[in-house]
Amino acid sequence: MSAPKAPAKPAILSVDDDPGVSRAVVRDLRKRYGEKYRIIRAESGDQALETLREMKLRGDAVAVIVADYRMPGLSGIEFLEQAMDLYPVARRVLLTAYADTDAAIDAINVVDLDHYLLKPWDPPEEKLYPVIDALLDAWASSSHHPAEETKVIGHRWSERSSDVREFLARNQLAYRWYMSDEPEGQRLLSAAGTDELRLPVVIASNGDVLVEPTDAELADKLGLSTTLSEDFYDLVVIGGGPAGLGAALYGASEGLRTVLIERRATGGQAGQSSRIENYLGFPDGVSGAQLADRARRQATKFGAEVITARDVTGLEINGSARTVRFDDGSSVDAHSVILATGVSYRQLSAPGLDTYTGRGVYYGSAVTEAARCSEQDVYIVGGANSAGQAAVYLSRGARSVTILIRGNSLEASMSYYLIQQIEKNPKITVRTCTEVVGAEGDDHLERITLRNRATGEEDTVDAQWLFIFIGAAPLTDWLGDVVVRDGNGFVLAGPDLPSEGVTPDGWPLDRAPHHLETSVPGVFVAGDVHAESAKRVASAVGEGAMAVMFVHRYLAQQ
Repeated sequence: MSAPKAPAKPAILSVDDDPGVSRAVVRDLRKRYGEKYRIIRAESGDQALETLREMKLRGDAVAVIVADYRMPGLSGIEFLEQAMDLYPVARRVLLTAYADTDAAIDAINVVDLDHYLLKPWDPPEEKLYPVIDALLDAWASSSHHPAEETKVIGHRWSERSSDVREFLARNQLAYRWYMSDEPEGQRLLSAAGTDELRLPVVIASNGDVLVEPTDAELADKLGLSTTLSEDFYDLVVIGGGPAGLGAALYGASEGLRTVLIERRATGGQAGQSSRIENYLGFPDGVSGAQLADRARRQATKFGAEVITARDVTGLEINGSARTVRFDDGSSVDAHSVILATGVSYRQLSAPGLDTYTGRGVYYGSAVTEAARCSEQDVYIVGGANSAGQAAVYLSRGARSVTILIRGNSLEASMSYYLIQQIEKNPKITVRTCTEVVGAEGDDHLERITLRNRATGEEDTVDAQWLFIFIGAAPLTDWLGDVVVRDGNGFVLAGPDLPSEGVTPDGWPLDRAPHHLETSVPGVFVAGDVHAESAKRVASAVGEGAMAVMFVHRYLAQQ
């Protein structure tokens, strides 16, 4: 009997119509990666797509795709857009000449590009290999094997089904979606021994069935870390957005026993952004999911623990220890705590909207729901960057995107580069002085009523998709009176604490609080939850790092 055939090595695909360039790329890739990866060459987008289709049928894995920007027939962008459907987690690189750089950057919103490389890339040790090394590491840490795919069966207009899909996507867990009223969905429900009365149903890669699972059950079953390894830490970071990830990274890299606790998925609101283009060091932009994934891997590389799907319900002061309590009754102690819980989008108050949350009305979630909006009319409420990023992203597939804002223009709340993109996009319309005052439908959203705030006139429009990106509600109710907050719930710190003397009212120490220290010594705050913060990714990361500096000062004084 012959031995079973060994699985094919994962592939790196190079696509370039110039034979000389194509051979050079393959030569350099094979020299470095040929032992562990198959290096495959194609000389057109169509040829490459045919190759990918054949590989998909065989169940072969593709780790990285490197495509030239200018090619006859399908351009590099057009090819990568179609390649995403076949291999969505393969890392994508665009190869471009210097003269094409601006055009490539403008086109990056069309595909979730990981990197673009300029020709020539000599020496490859400096310009090519570091990029490919990082992308291969990222691919290797993601769920990329079809056999390990999780199946989710749910109703199209189910809030919890939408929540589960978003939880999986934001935690970089591959899944396939099946609607419960379609034949394949019904077949899977029957095989799982359940029916449409209790949805969603999640079937793990090992065949285990979860019916109406909680986030904690999903995280535990699908391999996310949900249990702390120790009872006591130097630093507990609560919240996994940019500020929390920055704090965890710097805390762990500087020798502190650090754990980050996140209730849903790392990245926070920024993690839901389709494209962040004004973050330092990413001239071609980066998606929120990519940025969060890289930050999480970087933090864990230095030894930080990242715990997901754990709800923090309380903070207590027990002598020199700071005790963090969870919703299951357990707790963990630490020398210090950094509050980086961030904010959530504010609920829009209008008759009928609550009825359709998750059934046509979504707070954030643009990336998760984008595919279902294809060739449909989409409405977005909000005038900040998150709304603008969602509009640009959704316009890729939607028939039209309408941004609804209460003010007279976007200039007061949105970055200039996004306003320019919106003005140039023929699919996007901005309706100023407009608010949503009603929502109607049967089992899902079908119509919304809009009011012109200047004239009072109302009109009702057909709408199945309404995405809301307004306000910033701090996630601090669980803190109670432990730390001082302002009237809106944001945490006060340092010089902003109420004071009638040198130190704040009720402050127990002789020294004044450090800059990011709250009304409780050893408890610090960073990011959007900090009162009067800048509400930008870069500033949140900076505050996270700065808070660690003050943690060191606090610990040195104990």
